[in-house]
Amino acid sequence: MTVDTGWTESLRLVLRPRVGELLTNTVLLTVIAVPLTVLIGVGGAWLVERTTLFGHRVWSLLLAAPLAIPAFVGSYGWVSAIPSLAGLWSGVLIAVLFYYPLVYIPVAAALSRLDPALEESAAALGLGPWRVFVRVTLPQLRLAMLGGAVLVALHLLAEYGAFAMIRFDTFTTAIMVQYQSTFNGTAGSMLAGVLALLCLLLLVGEVSARGKARYARVGSGAVARPTRIALHGYHLPAQFAVAALVTAALGLPLWFVIGWTIRGLATTAPTELLDALGTSLGYGAATAVLTVAAAFPLAYLAVRRPNPITRGLEASTYVSSAMPGIVIGLALVTVSIRAFPDLYQSATVLVLAYVLLFLPRAAVGLRAGLAQAPPSLEEAARGLGARPAVAFGRITLRLTAPAAAAGAALVFLAVTNELTATLILAPTGTRTLATEFWAKSSEIDYAGAAPFALAMVILSLPTTYLLFRQSRRSAGGSTSPRGTR
Repeated sequence: MTVDTGWTESLRLVLRPRVGELLTNTVLLTVIAVPLTVLIGVGGAWLVERTTLFGHRVWSLLLAAPLAIPAFVGSYGWVSAIPSLAGLWSGVLIAVLFYYPLVYIPVAAALSRLDPALEESAAALGLGPWRVFVRVTLPQLRLAMLGGAVLVALHLLAEYGAFAMIRFDTFTTAIMVQYQSTFNGTAGSMLAGVLALLCLLLLVGEVSARGKARYARVGSGAVARPTRIALHGYHLPAQFAVAALVTAALGLPLWFVIGWTIRGLATTAPTELLDALGTSLGYGAATAVLTVAAAFPLAYLAVRRPNPITRGLEASTYVSSAMPGIVIGLALVTVSIRAFPDLYQSATVLVLAYVLLFLPRAAVGLRAGLAQAPPSLEEAARGLGARPAVAFGRITLRLTAPAAAAGAALVFLAVTNELTATLILAPTGTRTLATEFWAKSSEIDYAGAAPFALAMVILSLPTTYLLFRQSRRSAGGSTSPRGTR
């Protein structure tokens, strides 16, 4: 697009005052909201994993539950409660409430698996609970905190619906308005280029910030559970803080979604909801199968044939998935119009966008599953007379099936909640749960939008629970700063 437009025109489009305003909004949102999500995520994880907080088992799950509510649905709930919400601080509120679980879940998982010996040794040397946390525990959570913070930042750069609903302009909302109102491909693509550059800078910064510290331990480590810290006079404030957070992030949106749904069922035709649900389920199922099929060769090569080429191929999938849906959508619009005009606004292009966006969700699980299916098992089967294809199917595929199913479930749910790429690429007349919700809420038909929002939340709850449980199981044995990485 830059080559066709010319450098002079491209620079004029990028250096406009409007771009500076969008850059300021986006950077301010990220700089303010990301540290707050880290603070809340780490604080919540520490309370449920390390203190005598009453009902900590229940709170541990409730603190993760807001992840099941798409941010644009959460914004809809808050706008229903406070219609005047708008601007930067409203954007920070929405971002923190609905993205802090991206920090909380990995940090809670890491805390649940930390070797307590180091903390106990520090306490025995006279350090108080707060100094033990800051000097011993917190450094061991660095990777979990950093990874969660980058995920939050990437989501903030990609989010459209949540911020459009509260009338807060970011790069993503501006690109969508530009695309929908004028179909100005050049201006939209220039904005998308700046947005993509911000995402790449985030990824590079995350890799640099990891450092060279060692976080894994050799051996099984201590099996004893850490002693929980008594909160004493801080118990009631801590209970209130956790309850307030869960109420704001989970209770309030669900209250309004359910309330609007009860009103909307009288006016929403069941066929509308069933049609959107069927379309979402169809796209979700097709994408899940194709994404797992595409991810399997990459994961297989990464585990069984590791070399710079396979590592580069694997890394490329993470770069593409880190791009906001609107950037992928505009890129595929340009490619399909110029090279494959018959595919423009077809289901094929939409599914391709989904695969590009969600490929790592399947690849990560498949890689872990393949690592638990060592080649020696296949070799033993072949030594007993089984043909290579039979040995591969009965051993490797069978052992990786649970990981493939989990990855497919994550992709399936991501597709059912995806909004921006679907708005840009969906064939004319296509109705998904996300697009129907957005169409009705944009018309201030909150009662009509609510059933679609509730359906998305109900579909997301099982996968959120699966992700929470899986993160705690997979965190084990690799978080103490001893041994090798």
